[in-house]
Parts: sequence; structure tokens; C-alpha cells
Amino acid sequence: MRNPQLSEGTREIISERSLIMKKDIKFSTRMASTDREKIKALAAKVGMSMSDYVTACCLGKRIIVIDEQKDLLRQLKGIGSNINRLTVLANMGKVQVIGLEKAAGELSAVSAALRSVMEGR
Repeated sequence: MRNPQLSEGTREIISERSLIMKKDIKFSTRMASTDREKIKALAAKVGMSMSDYVTACCLGKRIIVIDEQKDLLRQLKGIGSNINRLTVLANMGKVQVIGLEKAAGELSAVSAALRSVMEGR
């Protein structure tokens, strides 16, 4: 199952590490219990194990969390669906739509910007 809160690059790193690099060594460190709880909460927030989260952070990988992402993506899909319906009706001659190309272009730009943020670009 894909966690939508992880950037595409982070998902690739985790899956590549899972396939290529087996966890064959134990690394221990001492820290305050409050720090451990903070790390545990941050890892849970992005849907990662503590081990994967700490490894990604130490290797300088960007972990991006967009709290409103689900709602934003739902709205974006709804807008796209509405534009598609209007396009079909316009092609059938049932409605006349003015400026649909502009709206579709703007939707495409918003979608690309959201994708860039999610991928950590």
C-alpha cells in the first residue's frame, strides 16, 4: 500500500533499500526518552518505521508531509472530472463552454506544482 504522505523519491528509496539492502547490522545509540518519543511520533506521522525514518534523515533525504494532501487531491480530482464532463458535453454540442482550455491549463499547472512538492523538487 502506498502512503500518500511520502514523496515519490522517498518511496523509491525505501523500496530500493528493501530490495537491495537487507538490514544486517544493528546500530544502537543513547538518547533522551523525550527525543525518542519525538522521533517515534515523526516517523508515525509519515508512515515510516523509526529505523527507516532515522536512516532517511541521516542520509539527507527529504521527507515531505502535506497535512491537507488528501482533501486537496480529492478537490483536484473533482475539478478535473468536472472539466472532463464539460469537455464531453461541449464536443457533443450540448453546451457551449467559453475558456475551457484556460481552465484545463490552470488545472494542469496546479497539478504539476502539487506533484513537484510531493516529490520534493
